[in-house]
Amino acid sequence: MTEAKTYDQVIASFKEVIPKQFNIGVAVCDRHVAAGFGDDDAIIYAHADGTDTRYTFRDMMRLSNKLSNALRASCGVVVGDRIAIYLPQSPETAITHVSAYKLGAISLPLFALFGPEAVSFRLTNSGSKVVVTDQAGVEIIRPLVEAGQLPHLQHVIVTGKAAGAFTVNGVFFRDFEALLAPAASDFSPVNTSAEDPALIIYTSGTTGTPKGCLHAHRVLLGHLPGVEMPQNFFPKAGDLFWTPADWAWIGGLLDVLLPSLYHRVPVLAHRAKKFDPDETFHLMRKYQVKNVFMPPTALKMIRKSCKQTYNLRSLGSGGETLGAELLDWGRATFGVEINEFYGQTENNLVLSNCAPCFPIRPGSMGKPVPGKTVAVLDPDGVPLPRGSATIGNIAVKRPDSSMFLRYWNLPEATAAKFQGEWLLTGDQGKVDKDGYFWFVGRDDDIICSAGYRIGPSEIEDCLIKHPKVALAAAVGKPDPTRTEIVKAFVVLREGTADQLSDGERKSLSQDIQQFVKVRLAAHEYPREVEFVNELPMTTTGKVIRKTLKQLEIDRAKK
Repeated sequence: MTEAKTYDQVIASFKEVIPKQFNIGVAVCDRHVAAGFGDDDAIIYAHADGTDTRYTFRDMMRLSNKLSNALRASCGVVVGDRIAIYLPQSPETAITHVSAYKLGAISLPLFALFGPEAVSFRLTNSGSKVVVTDQAGVEIIRPLVEAGQLPHLQHVIVTGKAAGAFTVNGVFFRDFEALLAPAASDFSPVNTSAEDPALIIYTSGTTGTPKGCLHAHRVLLGHLPGVEMPQNFFPKAGDLFWTPADWAWIGGLLDVLLPSLYHRVPVLAHRAKKFDPDETFHLMRKYQVKNVFMPPTALKMIRKSCKQTYNLRSLGSGGETLGAELLDWGRATFGVEINEFYGQTENNLVLSNCAPCFPIRPGSMGKPVPGKTVAVLDPDGVPLPRGSATIGNIAVKRPDSSMFLRYWNLPEATAAKFQGEWLLTGDQGKVDKDGYFWFVGRDDDIICSAGYRIGPSEIEDCLIKHPKVALAAAVGKPDPTRTEIVKAFVVLREGTADQLSDGERKSLSQDIQQFVKVRLAAHEYPREVEFVNELPMTTTGKVIRKTLKQLEIDRAKK
């Protein structure tokens, strides 16, 4: 993407070229060594004790080559085999991804905090032959192997302290370093097509069973403009990228790690046990981080408990809509506009803001990323015109370089994801006369009250502007007269819900209701407010509104 002063200039100058042959592993590693940049930093691993280890692109190439040889010779990995990566942010995570791609295998990132059921489902559904994990992962995987719940798994490779070698139920457990030690450091990568499968990322499962999204090697090239745009024409000299998001998610892997390595920008890796706002600022200052992808939940946590500031060059966020108040706070805290972007696991980074080339409108997801055709469709699949007040389905036109190939072993679900030439996101939205897109809510999040179709996002944005509200979720509660009423679940900035007296609860509820009523709309204010200590979240930090809605449905039946 070429830097320009206006959005129209950016679009006019953009041309996407997808080569017939392309391999992610070569593109993010070997290519730089061949070009003479092998000694540049690729990964800076910040240890918990305050020390760090730096891995150059030459290190990454050597270690990924050794792992590729070991996986092929000792584990029998062939083209198309699935290699699961059950690790937090770490050098081994990046090395295993690069190795899998160069082998022509398919990587399967798994969130390090997944429990037994989540791990068992994904390993079994994907038919993974190998999993690379650490000692914490072994504590989850070994009982599953002993119980015979992982029929496809043949090898578990363990990082960290020497694990030794042993066998459980025919599954070989091997030490990562011991496996690599005798392996050759030269390897000839498989000459993959850009359309060949490269990775499976499972959806977060907010609407039914998680589905495995199979992506091709071209997915990295398709993501580049969607990273360059919210990161203010990334890369620039001196850039260094970090995210608290786990690399197992598409936001961590394809919004940060792989695009940074492709552009020869070093990535800071850190395995925090939990997100700590103060530690966040310490890390950014210590390593002079310039670029950050920060999920909205992390931003809200910082805003709630931390008063520090640090100037970044760029800051992107996506996953939940940001409101004007959070954007104002972000500008004061980080010295830069937060560029909100939008996408999903099936087709990521398709809409974005870019403050240097067009003004941000608070609450908007921005405009289409160069190379993407995005529209809001009516029920018949016809794109609605700009400026239409009608809410429709946000959709992306195919072919698209960052669009998934298909759901793993789910042909009917894959077919249902499309309406003609359009991939249906399942998100409801609208587009204004200037081409800005606005998220309204998921299909199942829309609140139908007294004939109005109400999206929860703008209500939630308004709620968190209240001085006593830290987090909020709005859902439809069954109502015999209005079909549904708007109900707000609220987490307080200070104290807990349990500490409120009945009088304080009633007074604060009325204050919050009036706050929204006068700022948003009379038909959209929450007619009920419930104070809670926490909200149900996905592992990616998104509020699970359907859990709250189901709670109200169940309560109504009693």
